[in-house]
Amino acid sequence: MQNKIDTQLTGAAGEHLVLSRLLSRGVLAAQAPRGARKADILVNFLDGRLSCLLQVKSRQAGGALGWHMQAKHESQTESDLFFCFVDFEPDQPRVFVMPAAVAAEAIRLDHSTWLATPGKNGQPHNETKFRRLRDNSLGKQDGWLNEYLEKWDLIESLHEDELR
Repeated sequence: MQNKIDTQLTGAAGEHLVLSRLLSRGVLAAQAPRGARKADILVNFLDGRLSCLLQVKSRQAGGALGWHMQAKHESQTESDLFFCFVDFEPDQPRVFVMPAAVAAEAIRLDHSTWLATPGKNGQPHNETKFRRLRDNSLGKQDGWLNEYLEKWDLIESLHEDELR
């Protein structure tokens, strides 16, 4: 039985995995300074395209619970911001890459559906700042996340039209 790994170590491992995947694809990427607003990883394209920011969310186990998010993530919809959701639970880690606007909408839909659904003994759920992004998000079809599995081309194709 595996011991639970410290969440800070899980977060660092996720960032390093994402960096490795980007660098191995020839994408210039670096860790953002600790505490940087909205960004864990900075991506700079050497061909003149505008840079972009990545937020990395990582989890070790408990896949049904998804990734922990907050209310602020519902309003992060910038076109140059992406989320990388790292899942260390399978034998081979997986990364779901999605635009921030897609993540924001899924988080918003899941939370509003949860609020509208009666809880234990029919009691209403109370508002909270906590949110989740999960494969079985409320209001979404099961497996919807698979569309974003290892979708690095979403980042790589960002602003390609500027080069034409």
